[in-house]
Amino acid sequence: MFPRETVDASPIRKEAQKAGVPVCDFLMRKMQELAGLEGKPQTLLAVCPNSRTVIRAALRAAKRARAPVKFAATLNQVDIDRGYTGLTQGEFVELVKQEAEAIHFEGLIIIALDHGGPWVKDRHTIEGWDLKTCMDWVKRSFEAAIDAGYDLLHVDPTVDRTLPPGTTLPVETVIERTVELIEHAENHRKKRGLPPISYEVGTEEVHGGLADLGVFERFLAGLKDALKARGLEGVWPIFVVGKVGTDLHTTLFDPQVARVLSEKARPYGSFIKGHYTDYVENPEDYPKSGMGAANVGPEFTEEEYNALAELAHIEEELFARKLVVEKSEILEVLTQEVRKSGRWKKWLLPEEMGKDLLELPRERKMWLVKTGCRYIWAQPEVVAKRALLYENLKRNGYFPEDIVLTAIERALDKYFRAFNLVDLDLRLQKVL
Repeated sequence: MFPRETVDASPIRKEAQKAGVPVCDFLMRKMQELAGLEGKPQTLLAVCPNSRTVIRAALRAAKRARAPVKFAATLNQVDIDRGYTGLTQGEFVELVKQEAEAIHFEGLIIIALDHGGPWVKDRHTIEGWDLKTCMDWVKRSFEAAIDAGYDLLHVDPTVDRTLPPGTTLPVETVIERTVELIEHAENHRKKRGLPPISYEVGTEEVHGGLADLGVFERFLAGLKDALKARGLEGVWPIFVVGKVGTDLHTTLFDPQVARVLSEKARPYGSFIKGHYTDYVENPEDYPKSGMGAANVGPEFTEEEYNALAELAHIEEELFARKLVVEKSEILEVLTQEVRKSGRWKKWLLPEEMGKDLLELPRERKMWLVKTGCRYIWAQPEVVAKRALLYENLKRNGYFPEDIVLTAIERALDKYFRAFNLVDLDLRLQKVL
């Protein structure tokens, strides 16, 4: 297999390099131009790479759709301490290159950091870090991402664990910390002589103080002034995260709110990006309401779990017929590892506090296990039991990895269609 020097050699990336424009900015402008030509707007799909299987599935789905794909990796997932995927920023980019080359994917791949800021990485909160320690870590993470070839950084300093619970961080403080992180990233990029990158700012969470429309407008105006004051007027976020009705527990997108936010961001040259798009009931409304991009993550973890449960059921039947000697017990192991990780506790409801995972009602426990699986896919015990499960099925004529990939790809296909991304690689030729 030929090694790749860059994550892709797509026409979009080449044209962006010629123009001296960040590739994500260039793509969004061309998508906007194409929408005016076709009368058919699009929304960029951002996939959270919460497992190696999801990365592989996303590339396969994008190749089939003939569309660009964006990977938005959190610091929990990929970081200088290897996150829960076991990957550093450089290793993550290399993995994407290898997986893309393995299927000869020739489309655009955007590599991005999601939620880069103090205390948005679980470790910062669990270990009780102070602001300076958090900011120093995030700056090092930004440097590693830039060195690895990331195309976009999401700057999100909207959390402050030093404040009393329920206290909103002042928008002026959010602006100040946003500019501090962007300035550090830009200084490092220029020092390394690397090409310009894109930025994303804001948060969908109420704790960031940007959920209110008036504060949202103050944030954009204040950010523009603050960047100019630091000599960074040439830097501006292509995406601003908007609260558009979806969160971890809701699935209905609000197109009316999205339209208003899009109109507010448009004069600044930014697009609204939605988070928590998982299992959204009306994905087709995203492009219709002017949404620039949308993140999907936990849904793919849940589909991966469901596919493994399907394999476990087949394995159980094979074992009953004495066609398997040793069962993998994969579902039991997943539950044990999620429980052991303790990460499920951050989603407990007030009335559930202090309870063990196994004490919760079955439906609630299953949701926490499925959602929490992304934290433990790379654990040695899980990797070993998964390998045994696959081997048991392969020996009996099944194609277990294909079954899992197909389940995740089915979910991905839904978004490629709903976001009007199918054949986008070909359609973009009209405006290049």
